[in-house]
Amino acid sequence: MRILLLDQFSDPGGAQQGLLDLLPAISERGWSALAGLPAHGDLFARVRDLGFDAARISCGPYSSGRKSLPDVGRFVASTPLLARQIRTLAKRLDADLVYLNGPRLLPAAALAGVRAPVVFHAHSYLFPGPVRKLAGLSLGRLHARVIAQCHFVAEPWRAFVAPGSMQVIYNGVAGPVAMPPRPSGAPPRIGCIGRIAPEKGQRDFLAACALVHRALPQCTFSIYGAALFADARAARYSRDVHADAAGLPVEFAGWVEDVYAAMASLDLLLVPSAAHEATTRVVLEAFAAGLPVIAFRSGGIPEVVEHGRTGWLADSAGEMAQLAIELLSGERARLAAVARAARESWSRNFTLERYRREVLEAIEHVVEEARSQ
Repeated sequence: MRILLLDQFSDPGGAQQGLLDLLPAISERGWSALAGLPAHGDLFARVRDLGFDAARISCGPYSSGRKSLPDVGRFVASTPLLARQIRTLAKRLDADLVYLNGPRLLPAAALAGVRAPVVFHAHSYLFPGPVRKLAGLSLGRLHARVIAQCHFVAEPWRAFVAPGSMQVIYNGVAGPVAMPPRPSGAPPRIGCIGRIAPEKGQRDFLAACALVHRALPQCTFSIYGAALFADARAARYSRDVHADAAGLPVEFAGWVEDVYAAMASLDLLLVPSAAHEATTRVVLEAFAAGLPVIAFRSGGIPEVVEHGRTGWLADSAGEMAQLAIELLSGERARLAAVARAARESWSRNFTLERYRREVLEAIEHVVEEARSQ
């Protein structure tokens, strides 16, 4: 099988990691693939390191979050060029399937008129409005199959695709090789891990930290991550986060390649994601690491966190802080029991092997169905 893989970003992110996770399994099946990626970011090198060819496409860059009028203008102007590039790459590969790893690619793919079947992998929630409408109409024109990472993400697309054309496949993550135990007697440490951006909620994390610090002054805090998108909004938010941390024992540890090494230093992970976040990969990684999680009851997170059994759900920074104080002040057996249940949930439902198998089976089914028509 020959697959044209297209991504709207080439900077690291959850969707891009999901794409990278599929490549070794594609290779193991003896399939071939060509990746079309924007001209910025380091995804190119990582794709090529895995033995796959990569070509440059014209997709952005655009500012993160809601788009500005200049962004919309550039998007409209660049769509015909991107459509020609998609058509050229699909013909060059003689693609059996086109895999779209982001909604920005949908209008150009529809305009390209490729004959191969299309799979759209939806990793994030798209707000109501003209952008969603255009993407949805493009989905319908493509007769695309949709793989959604959770039911919350899937819901906006149901109006645009035929019944039976959508499948929810939760993300999967590789667990750690080993997790060293936290040193006994060490002061408790609470962390937040993720790209520094409003949707990841670092300012809510710091609001919770301030409340925890008053009750447990010995507790320390770590923020892992960086503002990856070089736009004014991200830079302004990062400055606000650093200002909020003044006077608190907070370490800004920067971006880390080994998330499990970061988790090994923590007693508790807070995930204060915004309301439109999906299941957020770091929750599943914490499950695999046996690191207890308190997360906002946001987006798709309640689909994977069972409150009180595999983690805790909160509706505000204050509630998150109160839970953290109770857990760190009480018997550690409660934390340990939830950590064990979370790791069992990961091993049953959220492994990398399960994710790869289900996504590739879905792709194979789409191609076989197209060939039979």
